[in-house]
Amino acid sequence: MNDSDKPLSPDDLGHRISEVFDLIGALYRRGLRKLEQGEEAEGVSVGVRSVLVVLHRYGPMTVPQMGRVMTLSRQFVQRMVNEAAAEGWVEATPNPAHQRSSLIRITDEGEAVITAILAREHALNRQVGGELTDAELRACTRVLKQMLKTFDHGTDAD
Repeated sequence: MNDSDKPLSPDDLGHRISEVFDLIGALYRRGLRKLEQGEEAEGVSVGVRSVLVVLHRYGPMTVPQMGRVMTLSRQFVQRMVNEAAAEGWVEATPNPAHQRSSLIRITDEGEAVITAILAREHALNRQVGGELTDAELRACTRVLKQMLKTFDHGTDAD
């Protein structure tokens, strides 16, 4: 095993993770601008897009369930659901498991909107280039998931 294959010391890891955060921030801001430019045509905000994606992928959910999946406040998710409902993209349906918390379901119109958005995003993502390999992307995903886990559960330094 060469040095680049060995786990980093906590101090070196901290510096390298800072580099990753800097890149994630720049990527997020640029990607968000690009997505918002394209989504102006559909009139979909980034928050509403997130709600539509969750419902598209996982099916009907309550607002609190969506908040947990998206790691966003229930109040914010409710505002995004209200915006999507005003456009006819989602609707509330009775929840047999909980009378006071309706299930939110994506409508056919909402499916059409999110399918178009995801297709446009996929076309953009196909342009990334760099001859990236599956192994590299799996490693990237592993790193990002580990970073998320750290902030979901806190660290010993808290």
